[in-house]
Amino acid sequence: MVLSRDIELDLETALIPDQSTPTQQNCSPTQRAWIEINETALRQNVKAIKQSLSPQTSLMAVVKADAYGHGAVNVAQTVLEAGGEALAVATLQEGIELRQAQIQAPILILGAIHTVEEIQALVKWNLEPTLCSLQQASVFGETLQTLQTSLPVHLKLDTGMSRLGVLWKDVVPFVRCVQKFPQLEIKSIYSHLATADEKNDTFMEVQRERFESAIAQLNSIGFTPPCFHLANSAATLRDPNCHYDLVRVGLALYGLSPSPHLASVSPLQPVLEVKARITQIKELPAGAGVSYGHQFITEKPTPIAVIGIGYADGVPRNLSNHLEVLLHGKKVPQIGAITMDQLMLDISNCEQVQPGDIVTLIGKQGEHTITANDWAQKLGTISWEILCSFKHRLPRIFTT
Repeated sequence: MVLSRDIELDLETALIPDQSTPTQQNCSPTQRAWIEINETALRQNVKAIKQSLSPQTSLMAVVKADAYGHGAVNVAQTVLEAGGEALAVATLQEGIELRQAQIQAPILILGAIHTVEEIQALVKWNLEPTLCSLQQASVFGETLQTLQTSLPVHLKLDTGMSRLGVLWKDVVPFVRCVQKFPQLEIKSIYSHLATADEKNDTFMEVQRERFESAIAQLNSIGFTPPCFHLANSAATLRDPNCHYDLVRVGLALYGLSPSPHLASVSPLQPVLEVKARITQIKELPAGAGVSYGHQFITEKPTPIAVIGIGYADGVPRNLSNHLEVLLHGKKVPQIGAITMDQLMLDISNCEQVQPGDIVTLIGKQGEHTITANDWAQKLGTISWEILCSFKHRLPRIFTT
């Protein structure tokens, strides 16, 4: 059984950089908008998280979704150099991208994989899948028997997330099903927490108790896998009892707290800044409508600046007339509807503004800081969504 050439090409060439892939380059003086990634802050976040762990607990960096919009390859390399031991991604293609960049660390695929062609690709690229059902385990075992090869696998338990995984109370038949196939090497057993970022949460403890019950069931049959893991970013910051052998950290790596009440637990620094340039300045008379639908009408003569970034770049249109940005160290209001490629600012409180001046949408200027959390609160969403929304036509510029 061999991987068909068509599928092989799909899996490998789909990741060749094109116009949809974020470039990594120095920012030119004429670049309209870009994202800056501070590698020093990223390293310091890794150090801070590692210091909160016991020497027996490893750090797995979650770099799915292009490292939450930060650039997966560079982030993975930096985290591993700073002390991370393993990586996690959501899809097979994300794992292949890291292997094509010559990254050799263990890579866990968090999403479910089922097809023979995908299993063959896992073997080829030395990637470690998640098994989340008995049926899936049988498909893997039979395929690997045919291929006459083995593969490290991670078994997922559902302790209350109600997403992927076998129910925790069925862990023994799950393990026995996997053990029928010697080609499946059980590398870890893990679960995922649903409410760890909630302030007054008690269900996290319920999930931990269920996980402990699964461990006890395995002990009763004399089986102990090399690794147990349960903690996401929130549980890593919140409760050492959830650390086990490994923690899977995503958002905290990027310098954002999963919840406001955890913000003071560890000295994290935001890694990402979003910047754009002023492309035009003009003076509007009183009574002028601004942008589509004239959602904003000037009450007096108003100087405005046009900025070369919009919702096609990941600035949510629902922030229209609610967004503030930083210009010359001051907070400046955005006015009118945010458009696909541009937005407008009221620069009445700024002096000597010129085309080409840099505006910070997320990040720090002077004494002011705007974070993805600030945007999320205004929109009634979460910072994860904000970070993952920045489009690939914004170059990622890596700084120190």
